[in-house]
Amino acid sequence: MKQKEDFRDLIQPYLHKWKFILLCVIIAIGCAFVYLRYADYEYEAKATIKIKDDKSKNKLPEISSLQNYGLFSQDQNNVLDEIEIIKSRNLIESVVKDLKFNIQYFVEGRIQDHEVYKNPPLNINFSASDSIIQKIDTSFNIRINSSKDFYIQGIVEENKLLKELKGNDEVKGDLYDFGKSVPTSFGDIIITPNIGQYATKIGSNIKIKISPINGVTSNYKTKLQIESNELSSIIKISARDNVKEKAKLFLDKLIEKYNEDVINDKNLVVEATSEFINNRLEVVSKELGQVDLTAEDLQQANKLTDLQTQSTLVLQNERDNEAKLVAAANQIQLIDYMRDHLDANDSANDLLPTNIGISDNSIAQVTQKHNELVLERNRILKNSSEKNPTVVNLTNQINQLKNNLTQSLNSVKSSNEITYNSLLSENARINSRIFSAPIKERQFRDIKRQQDIKESLYLYLLEKREESAITHGVSSPNAKIVDKAYASSVPVAPKKTIILLAALILGFSFPIALIYLLNLLDTKVHNVNDVKKAIDVPFIGDIPRSSKKKQLISKVDYSPKAEAFRMVRTNIDFMLKSIDKKAKTIFVTSTTSKEGKSHTSINLALSFSYSEKKTLLIETDIRVPKATNYLNVKNEVGLTNYISDPDLSLKDILANLEGNDFLDIIPSGVIPPNPAELLMSKRMNDLFSLVEKKYDYIIVDTAAVGLVTDTMLISSHADLFIYVMRANYLDTRQLKLAETMYQEKRLPNMAILLNGVNHKKGNGYGYGYGKNPNKKKWWKINK
Repeated sequence: MKQKEDFRDLIQPYLHKWKFILLCVIIAIGCAFVYLRYADYEYEAKATIKIKDDKSKNKLPEISSLQNYGLFSQDQNNVLDEIEIIKSRNLIESVVKDLKFNIQYFVEGRIQDHEVYKNPPLNINFSASDSIIQKIDTSFNIRINSSKDFYIQGIVEENKLLKELKGNDEVKGDLYDFGKSVPTSFGDIIITPNIGQYATKIGSNIKIKISPINGVTSNYKTKLQIESNELSSIIKISARDNVKEKAKLFLDKLIEKYNEDVINDKNLVVEATSEFINNRLEVVSKELGQVDLTAEDLQQANKLTDLQTQSTLVLQNERDNEAKLVAAANQIQLIDYMRDHLDANDSANDLLPTNIGISDNSIAQVTQKHNELVLERNRILKNSSEKNPTVVNLTNQINQLKNNLTQSLNSVKSSNEITYNSLLSENARINSRIFSAPIKERQFRDIKRQQDIKESLYLYLLEKREESAITHGVSSPNAKIVDKAYASSVPVAPKKTIILLAALILGFSFPIALIYLLNLLDTKVHNVNDVKKAIDVPFIGDIPRSSKKKQLISKVDYSPKAEAFRMVRTNIDFMLKSIDKKAKTIFVTSTTSKEGKSHTSINLALSFSYSEKKTLLIETDIRVPKATNYLNVKNEVGLTNYISDPDLSLKDILANLEGNDFLDIIPSGVIPPNPAELLMSKRMNDLFSLVEKKYDYIIVDTAAVGLVTDTMLISSHADLFIYVMRANYLDTRQLKLAETMYQEKRLPNMAILLNGVNHKKGNGYGYGYGKNPNKKKWWKINK
C-alpha cells in the first residue's frame, strides 16, 4: 500500500534547509536595519479648525431650522466647499511662496545629508525677480573655505579654456567671498553666512537646491490631507514632510492664508456698500445745498424771519403730516437710488449694498442672499471656470434674485407713492385751513419741507457710512483654530516596527516559497518516502551516497555504505530463506542507465563473499558492460563467448578476484551484434543450471528494463529481482514502469533498492555503531 504523506513529510524539506532560511531572515533583517539607518523619515503635523457659518444669522428661524434636515441640509455642503478652498492650488502656492519652500539647504553629514530649514547655515539673496526665481530648477554645492570665502560648484558657467587652466582646482569649484556677487545663468546671487549659534563650520559641505514653485506646490498638495465629519463643522488638517518644522509651519500658514482670503471676500461687500453710500452722499449734499440757497433767497426777498404764527393744534398736525411725508419721500428716494444702482451694475460679479434703510424686510433679505451667492460664485471661480455647472447655477440664481429685487422695489415704490400722495392731500387740507397765511409763507414752508427731507437723508447716509467703516475694521476670520499645528518627534514613515516585521516575514516567506517552488518543480526521487508514496512495491533497502574514490566495500569496512549492503544482504536472506537446495539467484536491474546496477551488483557480491559464501557475479549487460571496469578484470573471454562457442566450458570464462577466494566472475565478453538473440540461446539456460549447483549466491548484473528487452528474456532464472533506483536522478514519472513490472509479475519476487541516498537530509547510518575501533583521534595520532 502506498504511503500517505504526513505533516512531518510536508515540513521536512524546510527543516533540512533551516540554515538557508535562517540566513535569509538575517539578511532581510540586516537590509531592514540598513534601510532604516539611511531612509528619509517623514514627520506628520496636525491641526484642527472650526468653520464658522455666518450665513445662518440672517436667515428666518423657520427657514434655518428647515434647512438643517434631509435634502435641505446646507451645513455639510458649506464645510465641503471650504475644504476644497483650503486644498486649492492658489492657496497652497501662496503658502509655498511665503515660506520659501522652493529653496532647500542640505548639510553634509557623516552618513547622509540632512535638510535644514530653520536657521540655515547660509542665506541667499537674488538679483533676479521673483517670477524668474520661482521657475528655476537647479542645485549647486558650496564648501566653506574660511570665515570669509567659499567654493561654489555646479552653478557658475565658465569657458573651457579657464577650466583647463584651473586643473585640479575645478574639483573644489570657484572661490568667492561672502557678500560678493556670484554670476549665474539666472542672474547674480549674494551668499552670506549665518552667525552665532548657527554659524557655518569651516570645511563643511552644503548643497542648495532650488525647485520650481509649480512642482513644490504640487508636491505639498499631495501631502495635504483633510478630514471632516458629516455632522460637524470641525476639520482636521494634516501634512507630512521630511522636516517636521516645515510641516508645522505649512499648516499654520495655510490656515492664516485661508482666513485672509475669507476676510478679503467680506471686505469686498463692505467696500461695495461704502462706495454706494459715498456716491449717494455726494448727490444728496449737492441737492441739500441747492435747497438751502433757495430758502435763503426766499427769506431775503420776502423778509421772512418768524414763521410761528399758526395755532398750536394746526402746527402739530402739520408737523406730524410733514414727518410722514419726509419718511415716505425718503423711502421713495432710497428705492430710486437702489434701482439706479441695479441698472448700473448688471454683472453677476457685482455686490449690492445692504442695510441702506429701505423699510421692507424682504428687500434686505433678497439683497443679503444675492451677496452671499456672488461671494460663493467668485470663490469657486478661483479654482474653476464659468462653464462649471455649479457656477452656471449660481449665475442663474443671482440673475433671478436681481429680477425679484427689481420687482420688489417697484412694488414698494408704488406703495410709498400712494402713501406720499395721500399725505400730500392731507397736507393740502391742512394748508387750506391756514387761510390767513401769506402765499410767500406757504412757499417758504414748501422749501423748508424739501430742506428737511434732504437733511434727514443726508444724516441717515452719514450714519450708514460710519456703520460700514466700523464693519470694515472688525471682519472676523472664517476658521477658528481649535488646535494649532503640532508635529510629533516620532516619524510616521517609515515605521520601524512595520519595516522589521515585513523584513522578518519576507525573510521567512522568500526561502520557504523558493523551497516550495523548487520542490513543486522537482520530479526526482530523493528518498524512500518518495518511492513509497508513488508506488506500492516492496522495499529492500537504500544505499548512501559515497565518495567516487571508494566505489567498492572492503572486508573490514565500518562505513555507512558497507553497513547498508550488509543490511540489504540480511534482507535478501530473509526473502529467500525458503530456497536451500540450490544457489540463490539475484538479478539486479533498473529503469535506465547510470542508476548504479553494476555498482550494486559488485558490492552485493562482495558483501556475500565476505561472509564466506561462495558467490558468482555474472555480467549479462552485454551491451554496455561496466562491472569488469570496477574490479579490474580482463574482459577478453566471457558470457557472449560461452554462448556463441559450444567448445568453451565454464572454467574457460570464470575469472577470480585477487585476494578473495569466495567470489568468481563471469564477464560479459565481446560485445555482439545480436545481444537479444544470444540471451535467448539454450546455452544460457545450461549455464544457469550448471552454476546453481556450485555456488551459494549468484548475482546477475542485467541491462536496464526501461531501455532494452535483454533482462526480460532471462528473468525466469531469477529468485529475486533487485530493482535499483538512483536517488536525485530518477524521475518520479518513471516509477510507473517499476510498478507495472511488479503488478504484472514480469520480474519475479521484485524488490526496490534506492541507491545514492543523501542521508544528511534524512535518517541515515552512523548512530554510533560500527565505528572503526582502530581509528585514533587526531590528538592521539603522534602518540
